Amino acid sequence: MKLKGKVAIITGGSRGQGAAEAKLFAKEGASVIIGDILDDEGEKVANEIEDSGGSAKYVSLDVQNEVEWRNAVKLAITTYGKLDILVNNAAILTLSTIEETTKEEWDKVMDINMWGIVLGTKAVLPEMRKAGAGAIVNISSLSAIIAQPWAAAYHASKGAVRIHTKEAALEFAKDNIRVNSIHPGAIDTDMIRDAYGVERVSEYLELIPLGRMGNAEDIAKGVVFLASDDSSYITGAELTIDGGILIK
Repeated sequence: MKLKGKVAIITGGSRGQGAAEAKLFAKEGASVIIGDILDDEGEKVANEIEDSGGSAKYVSLDVQNEVEWRNAVKLAITTYGKLDILVNNAAILTLSTIEETTKEEWDKVMDINMWGIVLGTKAVLPEMRKAGAGAIVNISSLSAIIAQPWAAAYHASKGAVRIHTKEAALEFAKDNIRVNSIHPGAIDTDMIRDAYGVERVSEYLELIPLGRMGNAEDIAKGVVFLASDDSSYITGAELTIDGGILIK
């Protein structure tokens, strides 16, 4: 029960890593607000958590929308009385080289993957300050650390998430609000399979010293650590969960 008594908002919680994080948070004792634009899937995840004895509510949340962010925070406060944790997990992945990337694609990826994190951070700060502490976990990518082809806008957005996390950690340390980032490697999720295809995803195995793709639960465990009091002296850090790719 590493998160007993904590209240968290998790974006992109309707499937993949976000759903795994929401379920593990609830198992570890947290009350969870699941935010997403996939309403049916999000409601299903919240219901599954409730049916298994946990506590969760779903809210429709487009991370580009300030009003919907305010609604998500309001739901957390009116339902659970406080807000301790924000997990910025929502993201999109598009496949274009630098030459192929259009301004429209670039702006869309940046608005969701980066500006959505800024809006979320701004939305939760007042309540975390009232509580006297908080933890924000931003999901970045291995692509924020090493160059990879095919997805120029996505990789640039995740690089921005990496340095934004350190900036936010520095700004909010005085408020006892910790901000850290997680950098997944090759994780077997719907988003990756949909974007790259099964064949290309399987090619990643040759790059991974541990010899397997990561799964959503591998990432969720790292998020729980950075959201919990076990990491109370960690801020501005980056946790790489990649099966050892960076060893090479």
